[in-house]
Amino acid sequence: MVRPFSSFQWYKGVDLADFDARMEANYRDIRFLFSLLYGNRRDSHLSFKKLMEALRENYHSRPDELRQIDIQRELDPGWFLSNRLVSTMLYVDQYAGNLKEFLKKIPYLRELGINVVHLMPLLKCPAGNNDGGYAVSDYHRIDERYGSMEDLRRIAWELRKEKMYLILDLVVNHTSDEHEWAKRARSGDPYYQNYYYMFDDRSIPDQFEETFPEIFPEAAPGNFTWIPEIKKWVMTVFHNFQWDLNYTNPTVFIEMVKILFFLANQGVDIVRLDAVPYLWKKIGTTGQNLEEAHIILRLMRLCAEIVCPGVLFIAEAIVQPEEIVKYFGTDEFAGRESHLAYHASLMVFFWDAIATTNSRMLRKGLENTPPNPQGTGWLVYIRCHDDIGLGFSDRDAREVGYDPFLHRKFLQEYYTGKFPGSSARGSLFMFNPKNQDARISGTTASLVGLEKALEEGNRLEIDICIRKIILLYSLVMSIDGLPILYYGDEVGYTNDYFYRNHPVHRYDNRWMHRPKIDWDKVERRKIEGSVENRIFTQIKRLISIRKSSPEFSGDSSFRLIDPENEHVFSCLREKEKRRTLVLANVSGERQFINSSILHGSGLLEHVFDKFSGNAPAKKSGKIILEPYSFYWLSEAE
Repeated sequence: MVRPFSSFQWYKGVDLADFDARMEANYRDIRFLFSLLYGNRRDSHLSFKKLMEALRENYHSRPDELRQIDIQRELDPGWFLSNRLVSTMLYVDQYAGNLKEFLKKIPYLRELGINVVHLMPLLKCPAGNNDGGYAVSDYHRIDERYGSMEDLRRIAWELRKEKMYLILDLVVNHTSDEHEWAKRARSGDPYYQNYYYMFDDRSIPDQFEETFPEIFPEAAPGNFTWIPEIKKWVMTVFHNFQWDLNYTNPTVFIEMVKILFFLANQGVDIVRLDAVPYLWKKIGTTGQNLEEAHIILRLMRLCAEIVCPGVLFIAEAIVQPEEIVKYFGTDEFAGRESHLAYHASLMVFFWDAIATTNSRMLRKGLENTPPNPQGTGWLVYIRCHDDIGLGFSDRDAREVGYDPFLHRKFLQEYYTGKFPGSSARGSLFMFNPKNQDARISGTTASLVGLEKALEEGNRLEIDICIRKIILLYSLVMSIDGLPILYYGDEVGYTNDYFYRNHPVHRYDNRWMHRPKIDWDKVERRKIEGSVENRIFTQIKRLISIRKSSPEFSGDSSFRLIDPENEHVFSCLREKEKRRTLVLANVSGERQFINSSILHGSGLLEHVFDKFSGNAPAKKSGKIILEPYSFYWLSEAE
């Protein structure tokens, strides 16, 4: 094999030894993947040369401190699977106002036990239509509403000092229509028009439309937008102000890789790659999960393995479970695509368990989830910035006795409070009258009924709702993966309805679960017996126990246990000689489990609950679980 830069030992004063060794290890695969995408183009050789130059230039510009971190993480490639990591995600403006003010909130996150921080989209975007920051107009600038790139570098440095990690979004599928590339395309420049999917008439767009679904059928029907200035149709799968990038053009790939390196070189530890299932489009397909999309991600990953191998990739792929797992890589590239992926189906299973008061779907869904490759991990969560898409597998629903269509309708009605007996306060998002599909918006607290209970001053219901919140987070903290605590959940934030008066946000009810933090409310966590105190202290304890339990790490054994009671979920976490049996009662009734489950899990009869510190309640040879309670059962050390 010809080593592309073997004649350079030093480049602009930087030793290329590590760069050259990584290139030696990855060059063949990079060349192979690049040729799969672009090998049939006349400019393929020139484009590949430009890619190689981009790798060297960005390695050279990577700060020495970050190069040293890369080396440390190469020696411990599974560092991110540690049980000691707990993540949060938040909007800087809603949380603290701007980046400088956010710096002052780091001690609060440290108090809670958070050490992985996802700052939601910060890059420059239009003031109006920006899809919550996911319509980027400049990838090299922080939006002035939040601060500057210098502020971001300062935050990255402060987090490193506290042994914390920074996650940032990279929107790879599309740009804002106000991005410089889009402006030049709109002005008639054919070079930049080729950065996007543009067509002179509807003949080709109509062929795409035959099989492409609509992502936002209410707000943005169709997948193409007419641009009158140039009399062309541009592909806009999400919103009409988000133009889809054309990755059949190698220049687009190279530009986005360079942007990835730029963000990594600011000190970002983990890059969340947004909307990755949509990266490649073909007529006659849904335009999602195509093999070429995976090739793009693998190629990006290998390029990063050379320039910034300490940086992780998160695949934002909210698709069916059998498709999600492919974003870790398959076959010879297993474990070489994304390091982490959102376990979106698991989130739905959690909410299904609360609504149905049984664990059938939760258990079946986990049974049917394909195993992820070694050295990769799931992100486990209850809520995030997005809606709850009821994307469980129809097969899972049928196997536990549900009609998939009717069960989705039930969940829609339950979490919008329309189902008899439901106290949830969610809202439907993007209802599609063609197929009756809809997603659900709302905060954790409002979806479990806390908003309603607080309004009514019903102390009993408040207690039940708090139990539900802690139960859900006990599962997040103990099921296989890196847990995410969504901002505001730790103090029981309910829906924020101020979005209805916002000129842009009022059309997007997801903003009800993107609350503006009132720090006076957060201070109430210090008032004994307050709702905020009760939730905060228990979640903080969950995090603390997780950090002291190696069996909760992402590289430990995870095994489902049959509790012989559909209202109880059970799993065993094990690492070396450490075992914890998780029992979770997802119903509002007291449940009983045969004590023989302990022996079947390899535990002695005398165990204690890690959370309470007490032995589990028992009666007549059965373990008792109170409504919406859980046990983390382990042997005394």
